[in-house]
Amino acid sequence: MNAEAVIGIDLGGSAIKAGRFSHQGHCLQALTLPTPQPTSPEAVLAVMVDAIAQLDPDRTALAIGVGTPGPSDPQGRVARIAINLEGWRNIPLADWLEEKTGIPTVLENDANCAGIGELWLGAGQAFQSFILLTLGTGVGGAIILNGQLFVGQDGTAGELGLITCNPEGPPCNSGNNGSLEQYVSIRAIRRQMGAEPEELGKRATQGDLEAIAFWQHYGKTLGAGLASLLYVLTPQAVLIGGGICESAPYFLPALQAEIDRRVLPTSRLGLQILKASLGNQAGMVGAARLAWQKRVKP
Repeated sequence: MNAEAVIGIDLGGSAIKAGRFSHQGHCLQALTLPTPQPTSPEAVLAVMVDAIAQLDPDRTALAIGVGTPGPSDPQGRVARIAINLEGWRNIPLADWLEEKTGIPTVLENDANCAGIGELWLGAGQAFQSFILLTLGTGVGGAIILNGQLFVGQDGTAGELGLITCNPEGPPCNSGNNGSLEQYVSIRAIRRQMGAEPEELGKRATQGDLEAIAFWQHYGKTLGAGLASLLYVLTPQAVLIGGGICESAPYFLPALQAEIDRRVLPTSRLGLQILKASLGNQAGMVGAARLAWQKRVKP
């Protein structure tokens, strides 16, 4: 425990992943704890404090970075809202953690953390500008422009899963209707197919025509959503992360074909569409990077 390190935490709806990281990004120790149900801020705080105590019993960590499923304030102090966690509005989580641990803490949107992680140690290392989509319980996004995370004027840009795909579509917790999340998230797949993505992936592997057709339609829908983002941002790459990307071989060809159809060649010159490489560790890795960047003096 003597080496200089920070703690990265990824707060999810079902699990809280935490790790202790060196300055080079080596994970020195990691653990996963179930997210308490219901997900009240106080209950989540208690689990986080327990995780930190297990990773850093001597309280020698230099900083803590936390990814939360929703936007934070520009200073990285307040979790403004987490639309898929009950009771999360304007929670001063950084202050709470600092009070409990005595360790400087900074917050960021979990998908943004995943983007930072991929830029630092993952598939984003080769690019200066890329979009990351995280396909999970919800759909998150991160925008990296010129090697920097883009968060807009008030820290809340990059909610890519909330763009509108169908104005008359299913209601979203954000208040929108027909958002991308309502068509390509795990929850959407359950609603549409009555099955888990893992099951549909296995069925596609076994040649099940219904599952194969589903994934082709899924890729087409995802490509249509991405088309709007490509016209606006013209990134070098699109990285696809989250649990659903395990079935990427079954939907990426349809996604690529839809982008080729919808997006002018001048707006997708050299575009690469890739699986993110850090898997479900990306948010935790990015949170650790955030801690090094924002809380530790060079």
